[in-house]
Amino acid sequence: MNNRNPASLRIGLLGAGRVASQLGPALAAAGHQVVFVWNRTVPAAKTLAAQLPGTQALTTLASPLPLADVYLLAVPDAAVASLLASTPWPAGGLVAHLAGALSLAVFASQPTVHGGVFYPLQTFSPGRAVDWSTVPLCIEATDSAAEATLLALARSLSQHVRLLSSAQRLKLHVAAVFANNFTNHLLGIADALLTEANLPAALLAPLVRETVDKALANPPFAVQTGPAVRRDAPTLAAHQAALAAHPAWKALYEQLTASIQTQL
Repeated sequence: MNNRNPASLRIGLLGAGRVASQLGPALAAAGHQVVFVWNRTVPAAKTLAAQLPGTQALTTLASPLPLADVYLLAVPDAAVASLLASTPWPAGGLVAHLAGALSLAVFASQPTVHGGVFYPLQTFSPGRAVDWSTVPLCIEATDSAAEATLLALARSLSQHVRLLSSAQRLKLHVAAVFANNFTNHLLGIADALLTEANLPAALLAPLVRETVDKALANPPFAVQTGPAVRRDAPTLAAHQAALAAHPAWKALYEQLTASIQTQL
């Protein structure tokens, strides 16, 4: 592991999916050299590598791997352990996964490498560029040298870098699922209901923006509004009746209503 100037860190990028396809260019723009890109789907690795200056696409992870200061595992959580076990890492190499819910303990089976976590708290979608300077980057490592390298790398990309334990990061990841994934799902339900009524989705935009702005400026439970808070039984019943054609959504409505009322 080489703690050189972070502007010249050599990066091995394993993965070419949603995160890697945005992280690779960001690393290059920050002055790092992405030495190689590997992906289980070779064309995807070649496509990403072609966007990065001086980067080769690896078709296999054969020994010896190209030397890098940091090997970043931008792969699905479930693939990290098997990738760690099957890859011929150079002794003393720094390997970091990008998973929110995966403990640092996954590196226990690889005593010859320095292990770490480089978790970007953001949602990544094709066609939507991410401003990495605003993305919280959560760091954890098996030792102080690995921690220092990952912190330097993170600070070269983002203004929001934190050291978090595995337990803290897991809670953060659960919170992120509620704030992002579940919220998006609920917005999808709202959009479908508007479509059924031949109403434009844009009708909800001012309400959604105000809701998010208010929740970010205050403790969200303290500014909860709506018929559940008011215990408005006639309105709640009318809503449930309107959802009769969607029993799963009706059940979700009832569960969320009950959850809101337990916070009163």
